Amino acid sequence: MENIIDKIYVQMNKMSASDQKIGRAILENPVEVINITISQLAKKAKVSDASITRFCRNLSLSGFHELKILLAQSMGQKESESLRELPKDDIQAALAQIEKNKINEIQSTLGHIPTDQLEQILSLIEKSRIVQISAEGDTYPVAADAVYKFNQIGILSFASGGNVETADAQTMNLNNKDCLIVISNSGESAALIKEIELAKKNKLKIIGITNNPDSPIALNSDYHLRTGVRQTVLQNQYYFSRVAAFTIIEALFLLLIKRDEKRIEKIKQHEKIVSSQKI
Repeated sequence: MENIIDKIYVQMNKMSASDQKIGRAILENPVEVINITISQLAKKAKVSDASITRFCRNLSLSGFHELKILLAQSMGQKESESLRELPKDDIQAALAQIEKNKINEIQSTLGHIPTDQLEQILSLIEKSRIVQISAEGDTYPVAADAVYKFNQIGILSFASGGNVETADAQTMNLNNKDCLIVISNSGESAALIKEIELAKKNKLKIIGITNNPDSPIALNSDYHLRTGVRQTVLQNQYYFSRVAAFTIIEALFLLLIKRDEKRIEKIKQHEKIVSSQKI
């Protein structure tokens, strides 16, 4: 496969004026482009978001997401290589490398949460009539885990099962007594951004959990929690770790219990109810 950076260099002289501006912005700092949004690149190149999309299609790419994948592959990011080059013949060495990677993710995630904001988020969750939790694709299991945990401690929560249309219908029936938690690695999901807009019309407070504080989801949330995971390449595709997002949910769960230890009784009650299902 042709290196995307070489491809941009080769085609630069044939590009339109708009595409040349984008190409130059990318070539100036390819690593930076991997970690920014389409809007940020558009601002950097002084073009519109639509121009970025056209630029990608002119390179026979499906969109900005694929461009970032190819740039990451071209640049051989340290984070990417650490996953791609796991030892094949030494399982213990591979496990040690994975362990280090995951510890770094957790430390990066929990080490950058402002205390004041976290207190506000916990209070919001506690006082909400209903907590809706939305995610899609690879991130949805995190939403399902949050729903299970919060309901266990007496905080009424639900998700859509990963169905975008169902999520919108749920949001449509909520109001200012409820809150919405949106989980997205990139913070750029069009479906989730649309749901946030709907939630705002209904006066819901929104908690965003993303890897990018400058992403549309983060910027449109009332509160934002940043996950400490970077996009990394595993073989030929993006690999998104859910460990950081799961860590935030686990932290919220444990802190909510600590704020009201009577919630432990709710967990015991639930365990008693489901105990008959165990062998």
